[in-house]
Amino acid sequence: MPLRASASRSSAATARERRRRSRPSSASLSLVPQGRRVFADLSVRENLQLTAHARRDGWDLERVLALFPALVRRLDAFGDQLSGGEQQMLAIGRALMRNPRVLLLDEPSEGLAPKIVDEVGEALVRLRESGIAILLVEQNLALATRVAQRVYVMNKGTIVFSGTAADLDAAQLVARPPL
Repeated sequence: MPLRASASRSSAATARERRRRSRPSSASLSLVPQGRRVFADLSVRENLQLTAHARRDGWDLERVLALFPALVRRLDAFGDQLSGGEQQMLAIGRALMRNPRVLLLDEPSEGLAPKIVDEVGEALVRLRESGIAILLVEQNLALATRVAQRVYVMNKGTIVFSGTAADLDAAQLVARPPL
């Protein structure tokens, strides 16, 4: 019978490794769901503080309000008292308070006035430029190409375009017959 040799690590190192592996991989990903889903009975401040993860260099209330100044005057308003645009800003701010590396947004322009879509788009560009990866599911092609560096266009579940936002010819996509 062959002899086996093994090396064991200290129990403290093994416990640290188990804790590291047991952390959810979603810890660095935040979702901004379609329909915003803000807490109606909580104030803007409470909605933001609810998901806060304290980090010295991370997102805090002040930083979210700098990104979305429209929320400053609404800090004590309840979630159901906000306009759709304010709710969307709050939903994005709430996701940022988790200090994500990746921000997943599902239809952030849905139901918003064009002016608010522009404000949200500008905020997303600033977030991307700050180093946060943006994964955007969006039907508003103008917003998507403004925010995205890489674009995947789907039609009925099939990818009909994959490339850079600069390479996307919207007119060609519109002229393409449906699948």
